[in-house]
Amino acid sequence: MPFATAVDGVKLSYQVRGGGQPLVLLQGQANNHRWWDPVRADFEESFRTVTFDYRGTGESDKPDEPYATRGFAADVLAVLDELGVERAHVYGTSMGGRVAQWLAADHPERVGSLVLGCSSPGGAHGFERDNDVRRSLAQPDRAAAERALLELMYTPAWLATHPGPHHTTGDPAMPAYARRRHLSASAGHDSWDALPSIAAPTLVVHGTDDVFNPAANAPLLAGRIPGAELRMIEAARHAYFEEFREIASPLVLEFLRRG
Repeated sequence: MPFATAVDGVKLSYQVRGGGQPLVLLQGQANNHRWWDPVRADFEESFRTVTFDYRGTGESDKPDEPYATRGFAADVLAVLDELGVERAHVYGTSMGGRVAQWLAADHPERVGSLVLGCSSPGGAHGFERDNDVRRSLAQPDRAAAERALLELMYTPAWLATHPGPHHTTGDPAMPAYARRRHLSASAGHDSWDALPSIAAPTLVVHGTDDVFNPAANAPLLAGRIPGAELRMIEAARHAYFEEFREIASPLVLEFLRRG
């Protein structure tokens, strides 16, 4: 398994599949690259897909120290440098979208087209999930909390015919401290002031029924990034890219092929 080395010496596991222009796929908080398993093949025929395990997940090192979305963006650059990739398209979902925002704002020369899925600017300007959602995830009954998370990601009708395993609910092998570090990194994200500097052609995608990362964040991002396009997927929840794959993958591919 190949590894890149971050600026601070942390080893980062990465994966490359497909051919064509490079496309970086960035997953959500506390997840490894398997987040993309259900849909990765949609992109491999047209693009050389690049994923990696965030520090704290998968086969990457798991230092017990503060993490940040901007730091994760620096880790992406370490992977691209290891591969000799000067410029790549970037598709980030959930916290991966937050990481992608920093990548595009801080390193415009490295980003071709940018897709931000079910993401948020964070900080004082972002829309946060409401207290009912927080309580559902924090309930002491672990099985009930896990079910609540699944129903934030997918509709009950879809879950009834797709019992799993699901790769979007967290890396089961993560140490507890790394989960806390990821939560802190995502919660501390605030890209509001940087968003207007993003020059990459940008597509913002979100499910209309996403309350895990409220759908109101999508027009907020699209309005803040110059020239950004906005696509809302009707009835989709947080994992729109998987449940509504037949809609989401073609629209993202069509946008990327323009770049």
